[in-house]
Amino acid sequence: MTDFAQRRFKCLAAVALAGFLAGCASSGQGPSGKEELKTASDQTSAQKRADIRMQLAIGYFEQANYPVALDEVKKAIAADPQNANGYSLRAIIYMRMNEKELANDNFLQALKLAPNDPDLNNNYGSYLCQNGRIKESFKHFDAALANPNYRSPAGALNNAGNCALKDKNNELAERYLLQALKLSPDVPETNIGLAKVYYARRDYPRASFFITQLHKMAKLDSLPADVLWLSIKVQHKMGDEGMEQGFVTQLRRHHADSPEYAAYQRGAFDE
Repeated sequence: MTDFAQRRFKCLAAVALAGFLAGCASSGQGPSGKEELKTASDQTSAQKRADIRMQLAIGYFEQANYPVALDEVKKAIAADPQNANGYSLRAIIYMRMNEKELANDNFLQALKLAPNDPDLNNNYGSYLCQNGRIKESFKHFDAALANPNYRSPAGALNNAGNCALKDKNNELAERYLLQALKLSPDVPETNIGLAKVYYARRDYPRASFFITQLHKMAKLDSLPADVLWLSIKVQHKMGDEGMEQGFVTQLRRHHADSPEYAAYQRGAFDE
């Protein structure tokens, strides 16, 4: 995953609690044997207390107050130990605190409680990818995508595609990213990922197309050095000196001390 994608990665997808119903309460079965859909009135008082603590934890998490967020989510889990979202949020907090083993433990506990939850599988797949367990991650991305009720499949497709790029599996990356493009064509991560795929294949016209699309939707001064350097290399291969120098100017202006600018200065276009 690129630095650009990491900054935009939305960990809270797994724990957005608008309308969230914790726990395992059932409202009974009909003649078919299928359980009724749960509503707020089916929650126990403990589950309602857990929801309140989760809302507080999310608020503190969004403020980057991780110790207090952690304390609140612990209270949520104490109130409702079957709350998979509580373990998922605690895992994400531990990720931000760089407590990797604790994050992994909590993801696994959450998956025991909700093995088919798509947001949870997407977030755990991203955790695995970020921590060098790339081959394992695709099982969880695919589990997320297999859920027909998943509300944000483009996010999992982008995460999976960028993870495949990290593994230098361009064919798999292309498959995931093209699916993401169909669902959400205006996502910068999708376009930069596809630009990387086609640059690696030396298909410079297609790489240039996706670079152009990226720069239509993102401000040049907001792009990280690795994205600007790729843009420079693509235009260099295309022979478009004007576009190339425009990106060089932005790289020098905003990332003069970066390894990417040093690579440009020594002409390392093919490294």
